[in-house]
Amino acid sequence: MTAPDFRITVYLRATPERVWHALTNADESGLYWGHRNVSTWLPGTPWEHQRTDGSGIADTIGVVEAAERPHRLVTTWAEPGRARPGGPARVSYDIRSWEALTRLVVHHGNLADEAERADVEHGWSAVLSNLKTYLETGHPLPQQPWLMP
Repeated sequence: MTAPDFRITVYLRATPERVWHALTNADESGLYWGHRNVSTWLPGTPWEHQRTDGSGIADTIGVVEAAERPHRLVTTWAEPGRARPGGPARVSYDIRSWEALTRLVVHHGNLADEAERADVEHGWSAVLSNLKTYLETGHPLPQQPWLMP
């Protein structure tokens, strides 16, 4: 049986370099994601998805598998201190420009089950909506969309 995965595509009015920066800059990602993405973004280095409350607590950790600025980023995703039988999940970001648009494809694979796939779908839809609004207006949405029931 194959592990489920999730893929989503969003079109942004921003350059690939701008999208890359928003994904990989700790302070900027904290503005629209609710977590800071912290890493050197070099292949083989760790990355952390840290809370923005100043605690330094990382709710998700992983390793940068590939980083081809500004077009491709691949990371593993895992909960700290919790081993998964199938290994960590894997997230890839494919960033491509076309005229004044950038297409961002996020693929979140090696998920544990359909319940985790549903959680991932809810999370990515909210985060990418907030990213799009942030990049196109300079401000994130007025509420954290992932909290909407």
